[in-house]
Amino acid sequence: MEIARSDIVKSTAGRDQGRLFFVLEVEGDFLLLADGKARKLESPKRKKKKHVSFVTRYGCRAAEKIRGGEKITNSELRKALAQFGGDGNPDQEG
Repeated sequence: MEIARSDIVKSTAGRDQGRLFFVLEVEGDFLLLADGKARKLESPKRKKKKHVSFVTRYGCRAAEKIRGGEKITNSELRKALAQFGGDGNPDQEG
């Protein structure tokens, strides 16, 4: 599946391996990623597509805001990822 804006992806390489991120932008072979905690909206992580795996196209309010280009906060990203991840990602809670 092609990775698009507002999708949730999981890092498969690097020191952030295993962490969940929202895709903020797609730039060719690169993605701009943020999780609201380690990687905030002000300084998103630039990562190659081959170093992430697609998780889901989550239909939460945060994803809708990213798709629509609306203003979003880091806490909204953290809460959405914590809600999606459940018990699997306790370090991503707000």
